[in-house]
Amino acid sequence: MVYYTGDIHGGKYEIVRFCKRMNLTTEDIIVILGDVGANYYENERDDELKRAFSRLKPTIFCIHGNHEIRPANIPTYVTKDWNGGTVWYEGKYPNILFAKDGEIYTMDGLTHVVIGGAYSVDKYYRIVRHYGWWPDEQPSDEIKEYVEKQIKGKHFDVILSHTCPFKYEPVEAFLPMIDQSTVDASTEKWLDKIEETADYDAWLCGHWHISKRIDKLQFMYRDFICSDDLKQRNKLS
Repeated sequence: MVYYTGDIHGGKYEIVRFCKRMNLTTEDIIVILGDVGANYYENERDDELKRAFSRLKPTIFCIHGNHEIRPANIPTYVTKDWNGGTVWYEGKYPNILFAKDGEIYTMDGLTHVVIGGAYSVDKYYRIVRHYGWWPDEQPSDEIKEYVEKQIKGKHFDVILSHTCPFKYEPVEAFLPMIDQSTVDASTEKWLDKIEETADYDAWLCGHWHISKRIDKLQFMYRDFICSDDLKQRNKLS
């Protein structure tokens, strides 16, 4: 079974409790839709989360968010093939996998395409205080081109992204202290084009710290949804 949830920002307890409560096994997968917090501090705090996850039985499958370093830029990460696509992982934490944007993965019989990244509205706050911020947080032109090539002419059961298409932005989740005219929404506007052209049945995203469903898109935060529920709700095979 596959279980999907939203951003955790380094908070391990909900994932740990969920695994124990559901008696998950090595056959199960937990998908975290970005901002995992495992590659943020580059110190013991990252390792503490990874050690906690490494003691769990399921595979932890992570999408790239905007509050973390891309694994390609961390020397300890290597790649391997997994469920039809390429993933990043570290040898001492083999059950923690990071998706490559644009790759296609088959999990529990469902085809998924992954599109990570987003703009950080707290970018300047983090820069001024010397917190972690990385200029490649959003998908590059090369990544966008790869995603567009990957989705062309294919059907997907599920699209997994960190942020959402622009037309689905939850205005009620906007932070009141942020001047929206300063926000770079280029990723969301590009995702509008993806949404309009992609052949898909369900779309799951995180980023907005909100849980709600609109059309075929589900915003995930502290809730979990399983692949069986997606299959039943969307009549997926």
